[in-house]
Amino acid sequence: MPNRLSSSQSPYLLQHAHNPVDWFPWGPEALQKAEKENKPILVSIGYSACHWCHVMERESFEDELTAELMNEHFVCIKIDREERPDLDNIYMDAVQAMGLQGGWPLNVFLMPNQKPFYGGTYFKNEQWTRLLANIADAFKKHEDQLAESAEGFGRSLNRSEIEKYGIKESKEDFSADDLSEVITKLSAQFDKEWGGMNRIPKFPMPAIWDFTLDYAITSKRNELKEAVFFTLKKMGMGGIYDQLRGGFARYSVDGEWFAPHFEKMLYDNGQLLKLFAKAYQVSGDSFFLEKVTETVNWLEAEMLTSEGGFEAAQDADSEGVEGKFYTWRYSELEKLVGDEMPWLRKLYNLKIHGNWEDGVNILFQTSSYREVAEEFNMSEAELLEKLKAIKTTLLESRNQRIFPGKDDKILAGWNGLMSTGLVQAYIATGDKRMLDLALNNLKFIQEKLMVDGVLFRSYKNGKAYTPGFLEDYAAVIEAALKAFEVSGKSDLLDFARTLTDFSLENFYDEKEGFFYFNNPKAEKLIANKKELFDNVIPASNSIMARNLHRLALYTYEENYSEIANSMLRKMKELILKEPGFLCNWASLLLETVVPTAEIGIVGKGAESLALDLLQKQPSNIALAWSEKSTETAPILKGKTPDSTGNALIYVCFDHACRRPVSHVDEALSQIPYLN
Repeated sequence: MPNRLSSSQSPYLLQHAHNPVDWFPWGPEALQKAEKENKPILVSIGYSACHWCHVMERESFEDELTAELMNEHFVCIKIDREERPDLDNIYMDAVQAMGLQGGWPLNVFLMPNQKPFYGGTYFKNEQWTRLLANIADAFKKHEDQLAESAEGFGRSLNRSEIEKYGIKESKEDFSADDLSEVITKLSAQFDKEWGGMNRIPKFPMPAIWDFTLDYAITSKRNELKEAVFFTLKKMGMGGIYDQLRGGFARYSVDGEWFAPHFEKMLYDNGQLLKLFAKAYQVSGDSFFLEKVTETVNWLEAEMLTSEGGFEAAQDADSEGVEGKFYTWRYSELEKLVGDEMPWLRKLYNLKIHGNWEDGVNILFQTSSYREVAEEFNMSEAELLEKLKAIKTTLLESRNQRIFPGKDDKILAGWNGLMSTGLVQAYIATGDKRMLDLALNNLKFIQEKLMVDGVLFRSYKNGKAYTPGFLEDYAAVIEAALKAFEVSGKSDLLDFARTLTDFSLENFYDEKEGFFYFNNPKAEKLIANKKELFDNVIPASNSIMARNLHRLALYTYEENYSEIANSMLRKMKELILKEPGFLCNWASLLLETVVPTAEIGIVGKGAESLALDLLQKQPSNIALAWSEKSTETAPILKGKTPDSTGNALIYVCFDHACRRPVSHVDEALSQIPYLN
């Protein structure tokens, strides 16, 4: 018999709708029941593509005896962390404050007033039932002690970030020395053998490589460019990349990008698409173009809805086995590939008895196409032609398998990250399909996820639900500004500005000078958190600060730049101390030390000049264009074509323009570099 989750939209919650556990979704009904019956609350947080969430469900939440124990002693609440990242942030912080390891599934025990007193991640069923019994007994006999403990954690959760991290506004000017300190500390952590950061497991961390590439371009440091290209090549050759279909898994469990945790998340792929596109722009290397094209092909084939939205994630598991969809037995490949097997074996490190567990192979490239072609007496072009045909054959065969589960809800912020990536991919390749996907996506967000002036986070079955968080506003604003830059559509600039003004009114804490992750006016929670550290997704505050910086350049609204500058000054000391988790902030520091060029292009041929300039200058410019004189954006006001009506390029700094020029190379010569 289904429980209360059966009316949910979330695919993750629906996965638990037939558990014998009497699950509630988060909401007044569950919270009031806990208070009325004086029962502890068990909050269990996970997400659709989470392998260990599925394991714990099978072992514990589907077990009748375990469910009986949970139902008798607790009010049980299931939360999809992707729908409610605000609650996940609060209770993840609580578990870490308890000195416990965070992760998913996240299981937290609360007093009836929502304050946490204990938690953890995955538990085997035997451990879980013992823990449930112990906590139920402790609540019955020592409720006062648990309440005291929960009050302590509640106070910890409500500590301001300013106090917690000792944040104070720097009075010193930003300098090139600051950037040098950041890059020195950061590059000391690079893995020189396999690329990425010197950590296991290995996460892509796009913000780190995006900053490093922009710094390398601006400072003309070729060795840093090569370090970024090296990392991206290792990533693109690794098992973390789906060699047949395109798209990246969330992370690799080893230090070599070999064995991924096979789930594919939209947020990773949006950021990596942007990064690989920029790498292609700067290097012209066809390897990066291949990854961009294949990833967009995956997105279009497997994640795009008919309305123009992108679905959230693909699962790690199929048929209850992690990675089963993506891996191959040697005999299977041999049968499909035939005489081409010798060089394919070399290219992807294939072993007769498997290169991974249970006798299966992960496609894992460690030699370049050129090296393999030379070894087998082929030209690189010939090898790539053969590989293209083989990929088609293997993909057709793989598509006959049972697909991994999919989280088919649409999340505003993740769609924003993907749209930004698609615009960058269009700039790099000139492929109009990529721009159309981005523009259609932004139109979808405007039409389906905006309700009465409020951006909603989630959409499924024709319905928007859960008002958006700062992450959603920030990522959609970034995408709208990026799309405005290439399309010239002034409504996108207006959209970005509307969302920004809403964020300032509803999320901004004037006292501390940062934005709350949740809108404190929308729902009363036990804590209002601010997200400051860049992680697998950059911090919503750092994205917002960069948006404000750019928006000020387009609109000439000084208020935007003043807030962005103040945020950066407060973060400066932390950026210098721990740049590995503050790289999107470091990118804003770079854009401040080396002034961002304000570029207006007006006249016939403006669009073509704009695209050419954006291709040749992939960082640190804010560009707007129009084929005729216009005042739709303040950055374009007063700018005119030449006497024949042909476009002129105006490169400006702090609203003061250099001599207008007709050619992109002349404009590029007016853009400063880091000395």
